[in-house]
Amino acid sequence: MVAHIIQWRLMGRTISPIEPSETMHTLQRGAINAGFIFFALAILALIAALYMFVWPTAYRFFSPSETGPLIPKFTNHLVTNNFWQTFPSVAVAIPFLFICGFVTVYFLGSKGFCTYACPYGGFFSLADKLSPWRIRVTDACNQCGHCTATCTSNVLIHAEVKQYKMVVDPGCMKCMDCVSVCPNDALYFGFGKPAVAISKSSAIRKNYSLTWAEEVLGAVVFLGSFLSVRSVYGLVPFLMALGCASVTTFLTLRTWRLLTTKELSFYRFGLKSGGKIQKAGWGFLTFSIFWVGLNAHSGWVRYHEYAGDRAFQKIQVPDELALAQTNPTPWLSPIERENALAGKKHFQTASNFGLFINGDALSKLAWFEYLSGDTEQSVKLLSQAAAHQKEQARALSLYYRGAILNRLGRYEQARTSLDEALVERQDLILARQEKGESLWQLGRKEEAISVWTDAVQRNASLALASNQLAGAERSLGKFEEAIAHEKQADQFTPDNPLYHWMIGLRLKNLGMKELAEKHFQRAIQLDPGYQVRSK
Repeated sequence: MVAHIIQWRLMGRTISPIEPSETMHTLQRGAINAGFIFFALAILALIAALYMFVWPTAYRFFSPSETGPLIPKFTNHLVTNNFWQTFPSVAVAIPFLFICGFVTVYFLGSKGFCTYACPYGGFFSLADKLSPWRIRVTDACNQCGHCTATCTSNVLIHAEVKQYKMVVDPGCMKCMDCVSVCPNDALYFGFGKPAVAISKSSAIRKNYSLTWAEEVLGAVVFLGSFLSVRSVYGLVPFLMALGCASVTTFLTLRTWRLLTTKELSFYRFGLKSGGKIQKAGWGFLTFSIFWVGLNAHSGWVRYHEYAGDRAFQKIQVPDELALAQTNPTPWLSPIERENALAGKKHFQTASNFGLFINGDALSKLAWFEYLSGDTEQSVKLLSQAAAHQKEQARALSLYYRGAILNRLGRYEQARTSLDEALVERQDLILARQEKGESLWQLGRKEEAISVWTDAVQRNASLALASNQLAGAERSLGKFEEAIAHEKQADQFTPDNPLYHWMIGLRLKNLGMKELAEKHFQRAIQLDPGYQVRSK
């Protein structure tokens, strides 16, 4: 990892992260990276890795917001210019390490996260059953039990090597602690039969610390905590959520025992003695209530974020049509109006009572405000969202802010916002299209034509930009160029009344009335109901 970061800093590019979760990006985006190759080889293509290999495809299939092909076009991403792109920011990485590297260790043991939270262990345990390499024993073993006492993975090593001549428990992490402490050098890491080939007819009986009722309670608490903190505020990554859920489950179960048993200890601390809670017990109870309460609050915020996002996905009106005029309300169906109001309410609740700012949720709230007719609040929220976003998300917020400012006639502010969007993403062609409109309205017509020309050169299928170019060139007496761009626009303009009406409105705003009327008439031809619509 350190070598990768150094190479990335010095040379500007390096091998993409060799990390199993990178597999998700391969099946979501088609990016074949080093993590995908590593994980595929590591588990020998076992279908056990459902989260990495199947979930991305299932999500694309069931999610209404995914409109691309089920299996994306695969591209080479073995080398990257942005090594940290798929990792959390420093502001998230620090609490991530604190929770997964300290809190889970303190409450669950030195390998608590690996044993109870990390999903990779569950996936690799299936491959481990086929592995011929494992901890084995010689005849020098005298069953002293040093190995079991040293194991931090809760494996009964002395019993397993006596029964099977090897360690078969999938919880074994091959850390070699048991090998290093054996006084007779009886343990070693060697080649032989895999665990799957060993008969388990007389399996070792294990003692469990939880009752079945506690197991069920723990599973419910773990799932609830995980769903509560996963992606809350758009910050908490998958593994961090698992760490939080593990600690929450432990605290809940230990608190339950603190309240129901007469004797309880935690490490060297006596939490309860003779049926009376001790000072350490009150301290533990206070921390537990704080931690679980924080999880519950996160769950409440996450619910409103999720509900707001679901309402956002149900808005079907095209962005281009909604942005064609200052008031987009006439284009919304009654159901979409209800979804906009419901989503607005959910996002406002999450924003007002959340502990952190979710930039993505703010940008969606801004869109709901715009659809509801409050353009000023929408512009304000998009500014706030952009201040808490980076790269593509920031570019999109600035683009929408610029587009709305154009509709409001504040063209200089719109141009500035669109320029900021293009700094973040040079390939955001829609921002160039909007910038051309700002320049045209400011009287800088040659600059507007230059920007629109650049946009069309980057993407010849931009029907609106080609129409804008045609109208601009016609107004300046460049009729041959105007005819060529109008033909190009007609080639890529969908024969859809909504699209023609949208283009007509945008051209009318620019003063290109003749070309606008052409699209208005075509929309009416396709759907006579448009005759009663306001231009």
